[in-house]
Amino acid sequence: MKRGFTLVEILVAVTIFVSVVAVASSLFVSAIQSQRRNLAYQELLDQTSYVMEYMSRSIRMAKRADGTCTVNSDYNYEAHTWNPPWGDITCLHFKNYKDECQYFCLHLTSSRLMTATTTNLSQPPPESEFTFLTSPDLTISSFNVIDKGWQEGDTLQPLVAIFLEIKDKEQSSISIQIQTSISQRNLDM
Repeated sequence: MKRGFTLVEILVAVTIFVSVVAVASSLFVSAIQSQRRNLAYQELLDQTSYVMEYMSRSIRMAKRADGTCTVNSDYNYEAHTWNPPWGDITCLHFKNYKDECQYFCLHLTSSRLMTATTTNLSQPPPESEFTFLTSPDLTISSFNVIDKGWQEGDTLQPLVAIFLEIKDKEQSSISIQIQTSISQRNLDM
């Protein structure tokens, strides 16, 4: 007499197998989603760190006010919002260590940070002279500049505080808020 499996035994075995495969699959999918989120967060952190370091170095090395790169001739730094034909921009500008007018701007339409140098202080350079500092995969939702001691002769060392909030476009739940304060290297005396 041959002994085989009953229908109940086969159904129990299949049920256990399907349950184990379902749990393993959900763990695998969850691990992949977590990895994607971690990679997106790391990319956001890398780009944010790069932008803040790049801006900090330039701001720290700024030269004292001489009226060539700011509208108010006795200010070391200025922040303005302009409306050129190619889109509204909010900018921080100053005289950099190369004696050029340095601009760090948030392009309000594309929500990206950009930079340019020029010799014309009455308005920012044309769009073609700007270089984007952030990738199109990120959105700058906030770019605030706080001033302290920007005016020559106010007995305060110039200080620029920058606040950024950056989000990932694909995974909008991933964002970074970062703030830094930079003091001008050259003494303002």
